[in-house]
Amino acid sequence: MYCGSLSVAGLGKLGAVMAAVMADKGFPVIGVDLNPAAVDAVNRGQAPVQEPLLDEYIARNRERLSATGDIESAVRETGVTFIIVPTPSGPDGAFRLDYVLEVCRGIGRALRTKNEYHLVVVSSTVMPGHTANHVLPLLEKVSGKRCGVDFGLCYNPEFIALGSVIRDMLNPDMLLIGESDPKAGDLLESIYRRVCDNTPAAARMSFVNAELAKISVNTYVTTKISYANMLASVCERLEGADVDVVTSAIGLDSRIGRKYLKGALSYGGPCFPRDNIAFASMARHLGAEPVLAEATHATNQRHTERLGEFVLDLAGSGPVGVLGLSYKPGTSVVEESAGIALARFLAGHSIPVTVYDPLAMAGARGELGDSVRYAASPEEAIAASSVVLVMTAADEFRALTPSDFAREHGRVTLIDCWRLYQGKGFEQVSTYLTPGTGTGRAGRGFDAAAESRGAAREQVAG
Repeated sequence: MYCGSLSVAGLGKLGAVMAAVMADKGFPVIGVDLNPAAVDAVNRGQAPVQEPLLDEYIARNRERLSATGDIESAVRETGVTFIIVPTPSGPDGAFRLDYVLEVCRGIGRALRTKNEYHLVVVSSTVMPGHTANHVLPLLEKVSGKRCGVDFGLCYNPEFIALGSVIRDMLNPDMLLIGESDPKAGDLLESIYRRVCDNTPAAARMSFVNAELAKISVNTYVTTKISYANMLASVCERLEGADVDVVTSAIGLDSRIGRKYLKGALSYGGPCFPRDNIAFASMARHLGAEPVLAEATHATNQRHTERLGEFVLDLAGSGPVGVLGLSYKPGTSVVEESAGIALARFLAGHSIPVTVYDPLAMAGARGELGDSVRYAASPEEAIAASSVVLVMTAADEFRALTPSDFAREHGRVTLIDCWRLYQGKGFEQVSTYLTPGTGTGRAGRGFDAAAESRGAAREQVAG
């Protein structure tokens, strides 16, 4: 079992956590980043990014965890280097390798001066074919060494979610390892056997199969989410139907499972939408037909628009409150979030919108600017609105009580997108609507919104 030192290139939302978790498991770790602020934060024992428990992990591992801006020195001082830097989407939707290759040049220069075997691990998500056709040749060219002899190379993406990265890294469902050779794979697996609190199965394979497996997982999960949302739409049109009851039942089937089978809102975040687009782009480039992936993406975009149309018809010109702006609870990330998309949609139709999120207000300001009003608490947003939507299942929203929505005159309309408050007395103080349930009013409201606006579009087009 490997007990040497590790280096982690990239101290962003995933790399910083990886470095901290591995240090917590006893590995000496050197983090590398070109951002001096991130390097300084780690060396002060502070988290460079926001993630639950990360501050605690970094603070208690200061003796084993350090950071630098010099990738070559970090590689020379360690035996394994993880690359976990951004791979932004290009114009065609495919992931770009610019940052990965730049790190590899530094690693290659360091390997040229090393006599010891070194393992390089690409943990950034890359397109199928990129590790073998771009990363490996560059490392060999710059280092003058041979992969599989002088150094090993693995593709090892993480399957995590922001807001629970530490838990997910410690308890993965599986270890996905694309390996240059068995020695490289054995070394990497031995590291994870020491890091993981559970005993996940290790799926070891070629680079291209691992790359395809990674992007396929997220494409499949997004399809499952969109199916649950489609089912919710059907339930709204059937008196007495409840998507939670239906998905709980079909999720008992071992062929389906309950994970991600929740009829609620569009999926978002930095991974799901772009992975789905990248998969479709790759398939089209290869001459395959990614009809299901493309339909999933279109369905996801339409789902938020449909909710916005419903709110427009319900609120008229009245003020609307949006609670929840991050793409999921427990994170400040607003990329592709349903709450941001809805607030932008409503503000674009001249609706006064007040927004609130426990963690994502700064990110929301960057996305929405002056088009909305920013509340200091959920209660402030509720008081300012005639219609309120709960867009994430954040703990602060779960803690709200019926009295927070009660008014001396009139009733607020509460749209509980995650059905947090069912059966808890909120119906007594508000006009309580739950998408995904055929309660008559909610179902007819959604139908009416879709039908009326669809007819209006047809009239304009005609």
